Amino acid sequence: MAFVSFRRADGVASYGRLDGDRIVDLGAAPGAPADLKAAITAGTLATLTSNTHVALTEVALLPVLPNPGKILCVGHNYESHRQETGRAKVDNPSIFTRFADTLIAHGEPIIRPKVSTDLDFEGELAIVIGTGGRAISEAEALSHIAGFACFNDASVRDWQWHTTQFAPGKNFPGTGALGPQLVTPDEAGNLADVHVVTTLNGDVVQDQPISDMIFSLAKIIAYISAFTPLAPGDVIATGTPGGVGSKRTPPLWMKAGDKVEVAIGPIGTLTNPVADEP
Repeated sequence: MAFVSFRRADGVASYGRLDGDRIVDLGAAPGAPADLKAAITAGTLATLTSNTHVALTEVALLPVLPNPGKILCVGHNYESHRQETGRAKVDNPSIFTRFADTLIAHGEPIIRPKVSTDLDFEGELAIVIGTGGRAISEAEALSHIAGFACFNDASVRDWQWHTTQFAPGKNFPGTGALGPQLVTPDEAGNLADVHVVTTLNGDVVQDQPISDMIFSLAKIIAYISAFTPLAPGDVIATGTPGGVGSKRTPPLWMKAGDKVEVAIGPIGTLTNPVADEP
């Protein structure tokens, strides 16, 4: 199954299950949890039903999880990206955080801020946590996943590189694209040979199989949950392949008028234009 968060034509936010080019509006069902995160938390997402259907063309998509409690991101998790950045090999994942108010939806513009022109793309696979926990074992980790989505961890590189701390360059408004849909593990299937493919204006700029991750999905969940409790609806961005714009000669920065896409096989294709901050 695949789920979306969206805003109805009347401006009310809801969520639902995709059914072809229509959405089963689960948020319209009597007594339904308030949003997708609440439905995941309640453990009722797979069993919710509704008699209300809306066309995809009649709604505005929201970030698939508009209100995650935590967004945790893994840095340098593909060998090709580690090598192009010159980072040393490490025994544990490099983790940084994003704020929920940086998130945007499929179709919304990624915003290049006024203070920089160094806006880079980072196509990634995102995990959405279904069952929370602390000190989750690697053996049990995958059973804690509610689903997967595409993510573009668009980065303002000069601000990222002001110091050794990543947070400023990763938290400008309108730079974290998440969507278009949440795909459940049974629908996604085995993702090992599925590629993360990023295109900029139709040109492929990143293309690498998920199996090339340095730290597996299970290892990432186990490591993160060792230091912070994970909760339903938390998002983990699992790292980007090599090919980022900052490591090209000359650098390839995103600019207003560009279109960037992140495609991950059965997880879908996340598409965003790029615009300058007003």
